[in-house]
Amino acid sequence: MTSQSQGIQQLLQAEKRAKDKLEEAKKRKGKRLKQAKEEATAEIDHYRLQREKEFRNKETNVMGSQGNLSAKIEEQTTEAIRNLTSSYHRNMESMMKKLLSTTCDISPEIHPNFRPAV
Repeated sequence: MTSQSQGIQQLLQAEKRAKDKLEEAKKRKGKRLKQAKEEATAEIDHYRLQREKEFRNKETNVMGSQGNLSAKIEEQTTEAIRNLTSSYHRNMESMMKKLLSTTCDISPEIHPNFRPAV
């Protein structure tokens, strides 16, 4: 009987050790899954930051080009306005004289198509 009791005790102890090992393995597995999740999150964040940085660089290059283009257009517009203003000031006096002479200096003449009533 004692040998049976010892055998049962050994089986119970072996079962307890197996149970403890199983729980320890589950804990390690849970720990490893948690660690893997954290590593994946860190890697995703790093990748996202890298892609955002590349995007900002490309955006800056494109927008910078548009900014330069905008500045060139603004400069050309300013130059055109300056040229038109100077042309206006140069020709204003002579045009005013022409307009006034055309409207004020009237010489009445009979139109060539006029036929007197017979």
